[in-house]
Amino acid sequence: MTAEPPPLTPLHVRAVVLPGDERRDLWVDDRGLVRETEVTGAQTVATDAFVLPGLVDAHCHVGLDEHGGVPEDVQEQQIRADRDAGTLLIRDAGVPVDTHWIDARDDLPRVIRAGRHIARTKRYIRNYGEEIEPDQLVAEVERQAARGDGWVKLVGDWIDRDAGDLASCWPADVAAAAIDRAHALGARVTAHCFGEQSVAELVAGGIDCIEHGTGITDEVVADMAARGTALVPTRVQLDNFPAYAEAAGRFPAYAAHMRDLHARCDAVLRSAFDAGVPMYAGTDAGGVLPHGLIARELLALHEQVGLAADVAIGAGSWRAREWLGRPSLEDGSPADFVVYDDDPLADLRALAHPRAVVLRGRVVC
Repeated sequence: MTAEPPPLTPLHVRAVVLPGDERRDLWVDDRGLVRETEVTGAQTVATDAFVLPGLVDAHCHVGLDEHGGVPEDVQEQQIRADRDAGTLLIRDAGVPVDTHWIDARDDLPRVIRAGRHIARTKRYIRNYGEEIEPDQLVAEVERQAARGDGWVKLVGDWIDRDAGDLASCWPADVAAAAIDRAHALGARVTAHCFGEQSVAELVAGGIDCIEHGTGITDEVVADMAARGTALVPTRVQLDNFPAYAEAAGRFPAYAAHMRDLHARCDAVLRSAFDAGVPMYAGTDAGGVLPHGLIARELLALHEQVGLAADVAIGAGSWRAREWLGRPSLEDGSPADFVVYDDDPLADLRALAHPRAVVLRGRVVC
């Protein structure tokens, strides 16, 4: 018989709970749950503050660095960096290691996994993905769906060295069949897409989400909006495109393509948002980027893409939680929230300076 966890210290915050605009009392009971009514004996964490539902990084790689998978002690360092920045829910976007040990830790964010990247043979970063050929794609989707928590991650395009440029990794009909199989298994599918061809084919094939999305055309934007296909642009990652181009000396067409995609990315992303494409925040932490970048990503969505402050923050907080099927701060929900001295809606730079991070009713930093 499993023992009941020890009771927690009840908490109280007097704050504007965003996206609302009225100052109110937020209570947390001894089970770490949000309560609408006063909780006796609660310890006051802050008054005259601002609170956001726990931030969401919808494209994050806990368990990955530039060389491949990392051991558990490094995984813990990564996820702690995310947590201390206010990220309390992570949608993993593919890792080659098993991170399920995190689920047993009440002091670490929850992770929604996508298994391992599914990549074309020798068409992705070494040691990252499960590398296969198209005739294996449906079966591999089945395996990765079993490893994940309701998501599967495809590598939609990468440089084709024979063509000297970005090219789709999968025939359109094969990708559509794999997406259908994932849906039959109850999983959603997302894909890394830089260029134009892969994103058009995958959206037409019924994919649920696109990562990066720099090659989205007006026609694909309209298709995504009609279908409700989500977009996680990882804006902080896109600024690495010029470096990728610089390193591609043997492939001038690819280099020119990457520079062009970077030059147009903010206009492309803004047009997608304006057309009604659901957009969420993801940092692409892991690989070449450090963890703990969610404040920087939300600021980039606001300042570079041009999203209104509340829209940008919602893309990494309450709207992202709804999309992923997780609660915000309703009565009885887990008390996952971030406390700020200054209003993030007035200046998003406040997101980089949380006063306190509360995870499942515990003040963790």
